Order: sequence, then structure tokens, then C-alpha cells
Amino acid sequence: MWRWGNLLLAFLVELVALGIFAWWGWTASGTTVVRLLLAIGLPAVTALVWGLFAAPTATRTTPVVRAIVKVVVFGLAGAALWSLGHPVWAVAFVVVVAANLVVIHVQGLTPD
Repeated sequence: MWRWGNLLLAFLVELVALGIFAWWGWTASGTTVVRLLLAIGLPAVTALVWGLFAAPTATRTTPVVRAIVKVVVFGLAGAALWSLGHPVWAVAFVVVVAANLVVIHVQGLTPD
């Protein structure tokens, strides 16, 4: 149960990060078209990079690249949330992500 709970949490924080990028893109200054492109494009590019380099089934990666992509994606999501005016939620998000990644690594659930 603990194992699956941590894997589920990992998936949920990945989805939350995509949602944060969409939210941030939509609130960016500019025309509606630019905001719409950012709200759709940022999560799409993030999902593509994640799928290529950080997903458990990613084949074009190394342990170092996987770790860097995770830190960058989750760090930028936390920064985006902070810039949206939610510093407490940003810190809570980053803390939950970090704790989850540590537990998953300690449990040996990563492909690295």
C-alpha cells in the first residue's frame, strides 16, 4: 500500500506541475492568443521533455539527466506558483515533491 501510495503521489505531483504551468501561462501578460498558447504550450513541452528524459519508461536518459529534469521541472513549477502569489503553496509543493522523490528513491522504485 505504501509503495503504490508513493507512486500515485508521484504521478499526482507531475500532473499538478503541468497544471501550474498552464495556470501560469494563462495569467501571463499579453493577448488572449499568447496566453492561450502559453497555457497549452508550456504543459505540452514539459510533458514531452518529461516523457523523453524523466518518465520511468524513458529510454533517452541517464540517471543524472533524469534527476536534472525532475529538479528543473518541479523547481520551475514551484517558482511559477510562487510568482502567482502563493508562496506558502509553492513551498508546500516543493517539500512534498522532495519528500516523495526521496522515499521513492530509498524504496528503490526508480529505474536508476
